[in-house]
Amino acid sequence: MIAGPCSAETREQVMETAAALSAMGVQLFRAGVWKPRTRPGSFEGNGVKALEWLKEATQIYKIPVAVEIAEPAHIEQALKHGIDVLWVGARTTVNPFQVQHLADALKGVNIPVMVKNPVNPDVDLWQGAIERFEKAGATSVAAIHRGFSGYSAAAGYRNQPNWPIPIELKRRKPELTIICDPSHITGNRDRIAEIAQKAMDMHFDGLMIETHPHPDEAWSDAAQQVTPDRLKEILAGLIVREEYTHDMSALMQLEYLRQLMDSLDAEIIDLIAKRMELSEQMAFVKKESNLTAYQPGRWREIVETRGERAQAHLLSKEFIVELYEKIHHESIRKQLAILESLASPAAASAKDGEKEIKK
Repeated sequence: MIAGPCSAETREQVMETAAALSAMGVQLFRAGVWKPRTRPGSFEGNGVKALEWLKEATQIYKIPVAVEIAEPAHIEQALKHGIDVLWVGARTTVNPFQVQHLADALKGVNIPVMVKNPVNPDVDLWQGAIERFEKAGATSVAAIHRGFSGYSAAAGYRNQPNWPIPIELKRRKPELTIICDPSHITGNRDRIAEIAQKAMDMHFDGLMIETHPHPDEAWSDAAQQVTPDRLKEILAGLIVREEYTHDMSALMQLEYLRQLMDSLDAEIIDLIAKRMELSEQMAFVKKESNLTAYQPGRWREIVETRGERAQAHLLSKEFIVELYEKIHHESIRKQLAILESLASPAAASAKDGEKEIKK
């Protein structure tokens, strides 16, 4: 559990927050010292002066502290002041050149590093940033999922969670610790508990929640910070689930259901393969008739009929349409390859016949 204010505003605010969080067993105290703000003129942190406050808080309350770094100079100052953990923000993660500068500055230094996802939903970019620190010698690297920026807020999120991306990152790097940041995902303190529980249900390893003794008076991101008392309530109501169980009855039921699911998955793949064969046959007909691979009327029909059938089976229409979009794209890809090929089946057959006659 990681918690603390968005920004280290004053010595008094840092000490008050650290005292409350230490008492409830929070494992890492976070506070922004250098704040990369969207527009100039906003509060951009107290810099080195705030590092002194954090160092003092660590000494008094025995709680490790973490700060965001965006430049090699930040690393130098953080190490000088005994900061325990560093994190790289979303705006920095998006720039491989800057991430490499930070990784180079940390060569030979064994300090934990947390890497927030880039602002855009790109799992390769996120993974690449993590691997830059690993290749520089960092032995303790974690990922922080803080959601992804869009043109405008949608579905009540400040940053879209886009859960499949951290799930894919975990698939690629199973040993990687992934921490969820509900504060930046929601931008709204009233929804933090909901997103925190979802993260636990999806097997995240921890949470980072912005906490301030007086959130409404915060100098940055006031709407998404909670009081220490509210954080305590959120943690008390959190259900932390396990990946494994020793209940043999439950294990047997899961194994039986998984075997059924594996059989159905095999059938689904076989059916998709047959559908693609039909698509290829259609492509040869289209080529002979000089027709386009993509036919909007047919695609509209598929979306409508498959969507209706999905709803009849109590399935999400949006889910089925998204699934068919992928199938349709692959179908079009195969058809285009055939349309762009030099010979049709009839022409190829004729050429084969000529060869036989010559023989």
